[in-house]
Amino acid sequence: MRIVSYGAACSLDGFIAGEDGSIDWLHFSKDVQQVMTTYWKGVDAVLMGRKTWALAAPQAEKGSAKKRAKEAKGPATFVFSRTLEGVVAPGVELVSSDAGEFVRRMKQKPGGGICVMGGGELACSLFAADLIDEVGINVHPVLLGAGIPLFRDAGRRIPLDLLESRVIDGGCVLSTYRVRR
Repeated sequence: MRIVSYGAACSLDGFIAGEDGSIDWLHFSKDVQQVMTTYWKGVDAVLMGRKTWALAAPQAEKGSAKKRAKEAKGPATFVFSRTLEGVVAPGVELVSSDAGEFVRRMKQKPGGGICVMGGGELACSLFAADLIDEVGINVHPVLLGAGIPLFRDAGRRIPLDLLESRVIDGGCVLSTYRVRR
């Protein structure tokens, strides 16, 4: 069965972005690049909600035609929204049906890893439906005080088992957990 993972970089106080969506506090390094390169090799599907898509879509449009063609051959992207009329980008599919049922069916099909990308609303619904298998967090040494939270209330306690934890460049702590079932 395919693995659904949720993860993000976050501040020590648990925010993935400032109140205005700012991410200027993120520390990018060779360590992060290596971790992400390894991770993305096993992923063939990306899930994101409407708000994350709103941030990602302009970046997709900025690339050259050659780059967009290459990305279309990469992981399939699924945008979950009941309000969007459509999305226009290669390799991107709009899903307006129930996210939990869609992902449950997706997990049963052959394929690689499934990455839940972005903020907490979609992830929260998938945690509530018991569909997320792993959580990866890159904790940055900064306190934002307020912002977009990494986690929202899934309506239940979710026990986790630590798979790995290590310090990476910039004083960041990278940890990976498996959801205990």
